[in-house]
Amino acid sequence: MSPELDRADPDHAPFIGVLMLDTQFHRYPGDIGNSKSWSMPVRFQIVHGARPAQVVFGDPQGLLEPFIVAGLELVAQGARAITTSCGFLALFQRELAAALPVPVFTSSLLQIPMIKIGLPEGKRVGILTFSAEALGQRHLAAAGAPLDTPIQGLPADSLFARYYGNQPCTADLDIFQDETIAAARALVAIHPDIGAILCECTNLPPHSHAIAAATGLPVFDVMTMLNWLGQSLSPRQYQATGNSRRPDNSVP
Repeated sequence: MSPELDRADPDHAPFIGVLMLDTQFHRYPGDIGNSKSWSMPVRFQIVHGARPAQVVFGDPQGLLEPFIVAGLELVAQGARAITTSCGFLALFQRELAAALPVPVFTSSLLQIPMIKIGLPEGKRVGILTFSAEALGQRHLAAAGAPLDTPIQGLPADSLFARYYGNQPCTADLDIFQDETIAAARALVAIHPDIGAILCECTNLPPHSHAIAAATGLPVFDVMTMLNWLGQSLSPRQYQATGNSRRPDNSVP
């Protein structure tokens, strides 16, 4: 059941196009591939053959052209910006941005430089990822993130890693949440200088609220990035009341 139904506006409102990996698992609210996660119009395009194992653990370079083709298809349908359903695709950031005629934000990792500059002195961003073994310096460099950014992954034998790695198993949202909280707590215990957590995996946002509650830290994920992007495509229109030349309900 992947992805869920599109939310593209039939009246041609600006929408974000999402390049989806070729997966079979169900996506819960909060996941990038569930339409209920979105507060703005969106349209999904599956990149057939783009399996999680190849993107995360293999050599994804052979998939670049299919991603470009799928991105161009979404742009032809009216997409005003493009993103992807896997944070590891930060590796394609420069190539996709160069090939597509609309803004491209491939990965939640792209938020790290902005988050870092806002943190107190001595604090840094920590990454929670699908696989710490697979997420390396080339991904950090592609996102403009410091190469010494702390990284904590979900264990390879965790239900989360097996389920979202397209391995045969039965989903359990409570177990997923327990596993992600444990990983987040391990991250901040090992690195007490962490001032904010960045979730690389697009399957993690259903648990961002629980991670923030468990650690007391701000949590950023792909949906925080895309909500910001969506606001740029369709900025809020503010309506003045009364005499528009005078302040109305403004702070003195």
